[in-house]
Amino acid sequence: MSKATTTKRAHMKRRAHRTRARLHGTAERPRLTVKRSLRHVYAQLINDDIGKTIASASDKDISEKGKPVEVAKAVGLLLANKAKEASVTVAVFDRGSYRYHGRVAAIADGAREGGLNI
Repeated sequence: MSKATTTKRAHMKRRAHRTRARLHGTAERPRLTVKRSLRHVYAQLINDDIGKTIASASDKDISEKGKPVEVAKAVGLLLANKAKEASVTVAVFDRGSYRYHGRVAAIADGAREGGLNI
């Protein structure tokens, strides 16, 4: 691994730590965390008190194809529907090391449209 890659990962880890230091998911208000890769996008609702994932969704779970932002919005809607089944209505949004922009913002918008209060 090159030094540039190591430095980039260290910066991402530091940004994510700064974001998560202010957030904590509970059973009533879990943490909605986002993972974004070049091809896929993943979202989870996590209860940090017990360290369990309440619900999860990714673009692999949906059959809809299209632009990445549209697919991310569909992932947010799917996660909101799974949250309803788990009787969760409120969540804390954890963007991790990513900017609140593009696919990350689309997941949040889709979750809001699905009825999840962020």
